[in-house]
Amino acid sequence: QVQVVESGGGLVQAGGSLRLSCAASGRAFRIDAIAWYRQAPGKQRELVATITSDGTRTYADSLKGRFTISRDNPKNTGYLQMNSLEPEDTAVYYCNLKAQLNPWNRTLINYWGQGTQVTVSS
Repeated sequence: QVQVVESGGGLVQAGGSLRLSCAASGRAFRIDAIAWYRQAPGKQRELVATITSDGTRTYADSLKGRFTISRDNPKNTGYLQMNSLEPEDTAVYYCNLKAQLNPWNRTLINYWGQGTQVTVSS
């Protein structure tokens, strides 16, 4: 199994920055795509950004230019750098990753972290 732990959330003023981390531990042969989602109070969970195993990045259109997703493959860790934060970015941010558990089985298993709270004050 794989455990996913997010960190780096907190309270920041509008215009500030935060860097979220997503660390995967446990028995996995390979981490495939890593994604960040967020869920604001009363709203549905939305996709923020994804990065594939070869480094291809995609972003929600509304966030391009402010957020940057990255990963450190040897550390099995993903990151989300968030700049120019706005009160509308306040949400719980979740890391999602797909893992291949064994070299002989290419099935990807989906894992979620517990979430980290980001609060942006005006």
